Amino acid sequence: MTDIEIAHNTQMLNIKDIASKLNIEDSIELYGNHKAKIVPEEITSNGKGKLILVTATNPTPYGEGKTTVSIGLLDALCALKKDAVACLREPSLGPVFGLKGGATGGGYSQMIPIEDINLHFTGDFHAITSANNLLCAAIDNHIYQGNELNIDLDKIVFNRCQDVNDRALKNMKIINAKYERVENFDITAASEIMAIVCLAKDIEDLRVRLDNIIIAYNENDKPIYAKELNVTGSLLVLLKDAIKPNLVQTLEHNPVIVHGGPFANIAHGCSSLIATNLGLNIADYVVTEAGFGSDLGALKFFDIKCRNNNVKPDATVLVTTIRALKYNGNDDLQRGICNLEAHLSILSRLTKNIVVCLNQFDTDTKEEIEYVKDYVIARNYKFACTSNYTKGSEGSIDLAKEVLSIINNEEEYHELYDIEEKIKDKIEKIVKNIYHAGNIKYTNEALEKISILEKNELDKLPICIAKTPNSISDKKDVLGNPSNYEVTVRDIKIYNGAGFITIYLGNIITMPGLPASPNYEKIDIENNEIIGLS
Repeated sequence: MTDIEIAHNTQMLNIKDIASKLNIEDSIELYGNHKAKIVPEEITSNGKGKLILVTATNPTPYGEGKTTVSIGLLDALCALKKDAVACLREPSLGPVFGLKGGATGGGYSQMIPIEDINLHFTGDFHAITSANNLLCAAIDNHIYQGNELNIDLDKIVFNRCQDVNDRALKNMKIINAKYERVENFDITAASEIMAIVCLAKDIEDLRVRLDNIIIAYNENDKPIYAKELNVTGSLLVLLKDAIKPNLVQTLEHNPVIVHGGPFANIAHGCSSLIATNLGLNIADYVVTEAGFGSDLGALKFFDIKCRNNNVKPDATVLVTTIRALKYNGNDDLQRGICNLEAHLSILSRLTKNIVVCLNQFDTDTKEEIEYVKDYVIARNYKFACTSNYTKGSEGSIDLAKEVLSIINNEEEYHELYDIEEKIKDKIEKIVKNIYHAGNIKYTNEALEKISILEKNELDKLPICIAKTPNSISDKKDVLGNPSNYEVTVRDIKIYNGAGFITIYLGNIITMPGLPASPNYEKIDIENNEIIGLS
């Protein structure tokens, strides 16, 4: 059966019954029978849970099942009678209708209702898109009405967005009766307001962060802030429900908090801080994931989400597959396993309690599995296989036991740089120590923007690297574990409200296009049921 057929053959519990497993049934707002918003302010903390971060090696173009493993691990912990919840990201319509498809897990490790979560869900993405574009409309209206703030039309840095891949929107021109200017659309998952919703502590912190968005500069390179447009109150009204986490269930009726959806290649790649803190307050074990490989999502989880937020993982699961390792070795496992070494090197610089999880496929041979296991054990890391795609929680019991065996060990977290360091020094420590590059090339545009940020004392923020997820490097075709190569810092953008500076490496773009054979060609409705969604 396909993923959606498996999901349709599962009888869902009422979401009130799922909420009761976490003792929060009196603190939810129903969105039908099978999904709900959680009101964090109404929940009294029951203690501090243990946080489990799931990340991965570099993927093949089809992904390696990180979300599936996260859900399987949650189900296995619950099968072992542990009080557990998962905190995962919301899918974006871009991949759903584009190349990757949905992001609700797969096989017998899924969160449901699959159609709702992958499509409109509870409207969070739409609210974020609307708030983003209201701010953009306010910027252009201010200019049209006389431009009292002296916004330089060539230095507007806040872009419109939408949640569908459309390469035609990457470069556009706004034309009206009074002026013309260039505009670029971002995908909603890469927008600053998405990042702000995911990093805000509460509604009042959300207000402060929205106020502090830098929308443009004047002709003297002085920043102009969103608060100067008197639009923050309206943005809050649009986001008042989107800031509340969503509750759904797995196929095995275990609770999943789904909230926020920043991409990890062009944004910070983690579900919301509010959802994580909520999970840690209502469960003993919280499974969360960071997008793409440890070179992107996990690095940003530690360096951006954990920094100054009193949150850090107690254990980290590194997911890999025989398929991914062979892909990194041109179909040779022994050559490609260097990519696993690369990611273990990255994680060991950040943390200590690590479990390597081999997500098994039917095509894997016993000899291949043993080779990877021996490789991991020889380097003194924990190892487990999982087959939860075909077996559900039963297939992840070994993984859950390995995680539990280390989760109470003393943990360490090592920051990569001091936040007070210069921007180029922080970039160098990431690019050379994490990505093993030998040289950094800066475009003139990037250097000019660094100068502006430092001149305005806006440089004391963490760094968010935007680059290809397919390679440790900034070039998607450089596989394995490259070293001593050159990276290009093409552009820089400050997300002042979110609280980080994004560094664009190589040819990374913030509005993806659609592939030659997009997933939207497969999706339809038959007999009042959605088909082709996965």
